[in-house]
Amino acid sequence: MGDLRLRLNQTQRVRLEAALHEIQTLAPAAAAAAAVTFADNIPVNPEDSILKGHGTSDQDGEVVATVCGVVERVQNLVCVRALRASEWIIVVHALIFLLDLLRYKPQKGDIIIGRVSERRRTDVDELNMRSILEENDLVCAEVRHIQHDGSLDLQPRSQKYGKLQRGQLLTVPAYLVKRRKQHFHHLEQYDADLILGCNGFIWVGEHVVVDEETNSNEEQHKLSMEVEAFTPLATRRHICRLANVVRMLSALGFTLTVELIIQTVEASLASNIEINNMLGAQFYVQTAEREAKRRADLSRRMNGPW
Repeated sequence: MGDLRLRLNQTQRVRLEAALHEIQTLAPAAAAAAAVTFADNIPVNPEDSILKGHGTSDQDGEVVATVCGVVERVQNLVCVRALRASEWIIVVHALIFLLDLLRYKPQKGDIIIGRVSERRRTDVDELNMRSILEENDLVCAEVRHIQHDGSLDLQPRSQKYGKLQRGQLLTVPAYLVKRRKQHFHHLEQYDADLILGCNGFIWVGEHVVVDEETNSNEEQHKLSMEVEAFTPLATRRHICRLANVVRMLSALGFTLTVELIIQTVEASLASNIEINNMLGAQFYVQTAEREAKRRADLSRRMNGPW
């Protein structure tokens, strides 16, 4: 919530906090108790008559923690129980484990996006490669092998998704991109390509049409030179809208899937949200509320009567 840095009025703040709290309670891994540190906000339902107990305080209408510990709730009473020394050791180990999980750990077959930094092969190979790629070029590749020293052997998945041009590169926490069978998506309705890199790099760009039968470096270079340098205005607008959706969903901490991205784009269009207003407070709130409702409906369907 604090990382969004949004200019929220009081109504928007209450709505956003309520939606995020609903999402948190619906999460499969949500625990009954949550660890907090000093000055952390404690999410509560604004409609409940909350009683603030030990370890909590009221600050600008919000319940905040005054000690480090675990939030405990008994009906409408909210308090924070300070952790004992043995519990702190467990918390530290858990945080170390969590940080390790948040790092991108490459696996064979991963689709990743990055920039060319240097050449490692022979001078002849370097000259041949420079006819296609140069330093700082943006590329998409598949992890084919992981060396003992941690370096990766990469190979373009196809000529279509090698060098990336005419689009936007976005960086999100890698844990927001789950490994799936398909990471390349042609969004035909937007004339755009979406690539969800397992390393947290997201590409949104103009759709590329390349003959998959073409396999020589010379022919590929010729094709890239013949591609029009101009991207239609409508396509550029679609790319910007898609990119803003990725930025917003990432800021909200939502797992990035092509389905959620498209749904959010369609919602922005249905609500007549201009591209330059998509990162404003109102659309953040609407998106969080819509996701909370979707998850609540899904939970009811899964846990309903057979």
